[in-house]
Amino acid sequence: MTKEVILSGMQPTGQLHLGNLEGALRHWVKLQNDYEMYCCIVDWHALTSDYDQTSQLHDRIMEVAIDYLSAGLDPEKCAIFVQSQVKEHAELHLLFSMIVPIPWLERVPSYKEKSVELGLDSYGFLGYPLLQAADILIYKANWVPVGKDQLPHIELTREVARKFNGLYGDVFPEPQGKLSQAHAILGIDNRKMSKSYNNDICMGESDESTAKKISTMYTDPTKIRMGDPGHPDECPVYLLHKIYNPDHLTIHRDCSTGKLGCVKCKKICAEQTNVALKPIRQRRAELEKDLTYVKKVLESGADRARAKAQKTMEDVRKAMKLW
Repeated sequence: MTKEVILSGMQPTGQLHLGNLEGALRHWVKLQNDYEMYCCIVDWHALTSDYDQTSQLHDRIMEVAIDYLSAGLDPEKCAIFVQSQVKEHAELHLLFSMIVPIPWLERVPSYKEKSVELGLDSYGFLGYPLLQAADILIYKANWVPVGKDQLPHIELTREVARKFNGLYGDVFPEPQGKLSQAHAILGIDNRKMSKSYNNDICMGESDESTAKKISTMYTDPTKIRMGDPGHPDECPVYLLHKIYNPDHLTIHRDCSTGKLGCVKCKKICAEQTNVALKPIRQRRAELEKDLTYVKKVLESGADRARAKAQKTMEDVRKAMKLW
């Protein structure tokens, strides 16, 4: 039976953090067993904001590839590759840019938000969601694992597929977003965990650094001293307990009744987090010593992705009556 296709990807920002792990990677690892899966490192997308900071791009790509593998993505089950190594992404993006109206791109929520926040006004930044559509449709993906904030991008991709199919005949499926039930992990300052906020805990963080960061995490402002009842369901530290501590219900009870203080709670959280992440970190340390293997994984993944993408472009050129 032919498997349905999934496309997923992340920008090469360097080492991935716990938000990436729990919000996406855990989900991908489960999906790779049941789908034809392509896991991309989208380096061209990174240039929309970091076009003047490319000196570290290669190293950041390798860091993400290592984290993909250490989290459990299996190169025998999915293609792990770098976006720019499959040039067909760019070709399809160019062809889409001929048929997609500019207002379609301007109405994407993240465009207005980030253009103001980051001060970006380039053509590439405007076309970011269209390149993302090309990333998805070049593999004729049926599904894209996303969070709710990414659903507008998937809807744009569906619109692009409909317009292309209406003009030239049925070539592309209309992909659907596949939402995970993953936890949204907050950073140490109680905002969304993000490298840009410098509030993240990396997957490959040392035990000592993990403990130090958790010790500084935001806690319930109404729990001032020992004995004060806490509100664990509103606390980002307890969210880590729920994920990494098998005995988190005891933490919830003792915090709520005032029996457990924040300092001890954070210490237990750090210990349990480090225990849970130990297999990933051990695997990561092994991969860091064998970069030749990691590069071979990326090369092999690009070969597999390119073969799929080339077939799609043959269909596209035939439909558009191009040479």
